[in-house]
Amino acid sequence: MTPDAAAWEALRLSLWVSGWATLFAIPLALWMAWLLARGQFRGKALLSAFVHLPLVLPPVVTGYLLLILFGRNAPIGRLLDSVGLSLAFHWSGAVLAAVIMGFPLMVRAMRLAIEAVDPKLEEAAATLGAPRWSVFGRVTLPLIAPGILAGAVMGFAKAMGEFGATITFVANIPGQTQTLPSAIWTALQIPGGENQAVVMVIMACVVAMGAVLVSETLARRVAARIAGT
Repeated sequence: MTPDAAAWEALRLSLWVSGWATLFAIPLALWMAWLLARGQFRGKALLSAFVHLPLVLPPVVTGYLLLILFGRNAPIGRLLDSVGLSLAFHWSGAVLAAVIMGFPLMVRAMRLAIEAVDPKLEEAAATLGAPRWSVFGRVTLPLIAPGILAGAVMGFAKAMGEFGATITFVANIPGQTQTLPSAIWTALQIPGGENQAVVMVIMACVVAMGAVLVSETLARRVAARIAGT
């Protein structure tokens, strides 16, 4: 059994969508994680619940909400379409769906890493006259780097496996919006397509395992650098 052209195209699109989703989500997730870990404000619990809402909502509901908000007949969708940015039934919409579905996992991993940093270290750097951005870049960021990597890998993995929200929002168009999970689902609907589905499942497992191994290697190197070894 070997992958056909459609399987390779679905894998390429999945990697493309997952890569862009991860890149877009990292800075937003880091900012939100910092806000939830260090911020003190009214409504913090409500904000945290809203951030984690995609984890408990059925993915199809999330996809339908995206369709309502960003569909071509929706006000936001029409506005974006007028400037040449179409999301519904386009690969860019798959990126948006992947960002939203993976965002809570990324925020949680980064938040735990930030909360593990002793605030006294940051306070000590601040008392020496370092501005806040310098304290974050020189003290906090190196310490939470493994958490950022973990969050990035979790977001990437979630994006690679995302199905419900994606197929609801951008459909299942081969070569345009058909990611690997959608291609697997399509193959299972065709009589005799089980073999090709198995091939694509193996492809997905290989990519996922590779991402985890790369993450573990980078995390060890970062930890060793922090320890000064």
